Amino acid sequence: MKPVNLRWVLAAAVASLATGVVAAPAMAASGSSDRCGDSNCTMEQTIQLDAPREELTLPFYTGVSPQGVTDYVVTESSNKEDAERRGVNYAAKLRNARGTRAVQRVTFDANGAIVFPGGVDFNPAPTDPLRPGPDGMPPGILPPGARGDANYSPLVELPNGIILNASHVRNTTGFHDSYVRQGAVPPGFRPSDRPGAPRPAGEITMSLFLGFWNTNPEIYLHLDASSPEVAMVEGSTLADNLDFAPGQSSNDPEFSARSAIIPIENGEEARGNPERQGLNSFVQQQGDPLNITQTFPGRQDERYSNVWDIHQVRWTEAAIAAGERRRLKSPSDLINEFRDGNIVSTGTGPPNPSLGGIRSNGAISNCPVVAQLPGVDPGERGEPGTR
Repeated sequence: MKPVNLRWVLAAAVASLATGVVAAPAMAASGSSDRCGDSNCTMEQTIQLDAPREELTLPFYTGVSPQGVTDYVVTESSNKEDAERRGVNYAAKLRNARGTRAVQRVTFDANGAIVFPGGVDFNPAPTDPLRPGPDGMPPGILPPGARGDANYSPLVELPNGIILNASHVRNTTGFHDSYVRQGAVPPGFRPSDRPGAPRPAGEITMSLFLGFWNTNPEIYLHLDASSPEVAMVEGSTLADNLDFAPGQSSNDPEFSARSAIIPIENGEEARGNPERQGLNSFVQQQGDPLNITQTFPGRQDERYSNVWDIHQVRWTEAAIAAGERRRLKSPSDLINEFRDGNIVSTGTGPPNPSLGGIRSNGAISNCPVVAQLPGVDPGERGEPGTR
């Protein structure tokens, strides 16, 4: 079973936040059968995807932050040519965040390393497994295990104006909650054959979550979040400045830096249940929450963004009593159930017209998509989130 961090699950009750369109898939990179098995990896830089274990190995780079020497990963670029050169996801929408506090402007030192104005305190915190209460929702709350300072954001603007998603994963204070291990990059590895592809400092393996895009099973990293509650649940770094990314409740590539991710609060439960889904189930260590994303990385589509605008929903008591609950796998599923009155928004933000009026919760999750899995429901491959 995938270990569940105490501070993640203690926050699940708060993570409900109750108070308070289809992109073309990227083509599989060459050699993906060796690196990605039968999955369609979105990033050419992928060194190894172990989908059954929900782990991704990718290059990391070394820069300098207020915490000293800092390792970071790059997963998105706002420039198509730069994304191809680096072997990362193309996320044109990141350009729309330029000039806001959601982006920190970086420089280079004499050795060519990025100098970050903001950094992360990977402060140690308890990681003991928690036994859920009778209703699955444990009492109490613990702070996030990692916290960015006032200048930190994973989104960085290079001197040439390109914006990268460059999450910090290790420094002198510790390492990211999804960290599994680090090592040397395989001999001769480069994320791209294109001239000028950056040279990584090593490789890092990080844990992943399973979810759905347009009924297809997908798998993604969980790196940063803008609210303490979401950061605790995901095991992500708290990055408050992500809230300044423009475009709440909008998927418009002309001005929004965001796209939507939809968690289900109270879906079906029980390990082995093919309809299992949701945060309540995740709290009880039955598997991943199986969130739904609105877009998917693709070189020819500009709607994808790793800046996920959280639109959480819950099944109504009437729908539960009528036996209407099922595993939802696409925005169209959600829109239909919302219009039928079977699910409701838990957020109080503006209604999102691209999601039929489902409301945003006002929080961001930075979760780069790394692969589309074969056309088999994750539940049929073995319970998601288990090993």
